[in-house]
Amino acid sequence: MDNQFAFLFCLFIVGFVYASVGHGGASGYLAMMALFGVAPVLMKPSALLLNLFVSTVSFAQFYRAGHFRWATFWPFAVLSVPLAFVGARIPLSDTVYRQLLAVCLLLVVVRLLWTVRGNEESVRPVPVGVGLLTGGVIGILSGMIGIGGGIILSPIMLIFRWARLKEVAATSALFIFVNSLSGLFGLLSKGYSPDPALYGWIGAAFAGGLLGGYFGSHRFNVPTLRYLLALGVSVACIKLIFT
Repeated sequence: MDNQFAFLFCLFIVGFVYASVGHGGASGYLAMMALFGVAPVLMKPSALLLNLFVSTVSFAQFYRAGHFRWATFWPFAVLSVPLAFVGARIPLSDTVYRQLLAVCLLLVVVRLLWTVRGNEESVRPVPVGVGLLTGGVIGILSGMIGIGGGIILSPIMLIFRWARLKEVAATSALFIFVNSLSGLFGLLSKGYSPDPALYGWIGAAFAGGLLGGYFGSHRFNVPTLRYLLALGVSVACIKLIFT
């Protein structure tokens, strides 16, 4: 790949920004891969692998800071995990995959630019039925595209006041991890084997995730980086639509 250093730097920034809000970054990694011309056959498994490492360090930081609640997590995970496995096994043509990814990235841009504020004083328990349905839909979509689903889950949780802001980040981080792991198992069951180039990609994203998880759980988010990332994702979305 041309511009390998620029690509690794972008992965570092994506890992930092996403981990700071409890996300693994798959949608951002996919956007960068689209921009740098990575083959679609490599995009989904690569994003899921990167997700595993970054969501792990992000969750660890938020968990250590005391922001994780099991009661908020499990209703979403029960159906999302098996359906992420199913979604990853669904065969998609390159054209259909690019179209689905473009739609997902449009949602990502909205999420990055429109930050829903959590109500820190009044939260509601997650209705089990709604949580199961929400998790199931996100799970199968996650497996099909190669994301963990946190970028979709977190605004829903904040809109319905199911958790406080950093509790949402902790829940999303673990949700992303289990869905990414399930989706990756789905791909492995079809005979996927990792590309050697992934080791450098993992290192860049993991380093960004370490810093982002720390700053997000203990200090602050970085709005400027979030806006720059939204711009990059927008360009990737346009490229997917018109190529």
